[in-house]
Amino acid sequence: MRIKILYFTDKGKALAERLKAGLAEHDAVIVPKGVPLAFVCGDAFADSEALVFIGATGIAVRAIAPYVRDKLKDPPVIVMDENGSFVIPLLSGHVGGANSLAIEIAEAIEAQPVITTATDVSGTFSVDLFAKENELRIANRDGIAKVSSSALEGKPVTICIKDYPPKEPVDVLIADEEAAEGLKDPAKIVLCPKRYAIGMGCRKGKAFEDLRVFAEEVLHENGIDISEAGCIATIDVKKDEEGLKRLSQAWRMPLITFEAGLLARTEGDFSHSDTVLEKVGVDNVCERAAVLAAGKGSQIRVSKTARDGMTIAVAERK
Repeated sequence: MRIKILYFTDKGKALAERLKAGLAEHDAVIVPKGVPLAFVCGDAFADSEALVFIGATGIAVRAIAPYVRDKLKDPPVIVMDENGSFVIPLLSGHVGGANSLAIEIAEAIEAQPVITTATDVSGTFSVDLFAKENELRIANRDGIAKVSSSALEGKPVTICIKDYPPKEPVDVLIADEEAAEGLKDPAKIVLCPKRYAIGMGCRKGKAFEDLRVFAEEVLHENGIDISEAGCIATIDVKKDEEGLKRLSQAWRMPLITFEAGLLARTEGDFSHSDTVLEKVGVDNVCERAAVLAAGKGSQIRVSKTARDGMTIAVAERK
């Protein structure tokens, strides 16, 4: 995860450096003192980068206020006191991962995480967290509050996965959105399996913004909403490619990688490139990776599209 750490005093800077060292598995960046908060926060919200403020909660709240828009899209925001005693997730606790990041930070610097999300405090079922962990898309966002309310009241939460249509009303229905639309009041909330896997390849060092603009244009041209995609897939030699890693965070989906031999054994009618075969050991990365990630029976929805050292393909799950 890419994390921006902000501080306002020398004491805060010392804690920021300590925190960065403790988050070695993440791409943590300390923002120099004096950089305009509007610039930092605007970019973070646009790119789904985590923000960690070391200072007063009021400063953090005022800084992010103009950019807060959607609990399912806002990035994780955390605030810490300069003594490093408390770590408080302010925004996007579940879907953005602020709660889990706050706990990780607290463990790294021996602080106390302060979690205020009702379902976490009560130890009850959280449907938005369930959806995130299982790569399901929330079809009706108003259902989050309905299911959470039932859980907080101590009522059992019923989930329909196997029997379809459900034999009786349930709280959570997992089904294709098109099928669910044909049911009358099928559930309090409908969670839909994500339909697509996105395969990508790129020249080494390709910039994140170039990759994002290219990919979003191709998806838009083919009528595919990013929220319906479950992952970005590529070859394992690209696992540390910064542009792809940042794109997976911006889109809030995992970056899955496969070794060349496995990609080469993937069945299907794929385009062939001698150049790609010579460089990475398989004749096509994006189409093969998309199909492999989408699973058995999947089909290419968008064939290999290339531009300026970047390739993309989309496979549809069955």
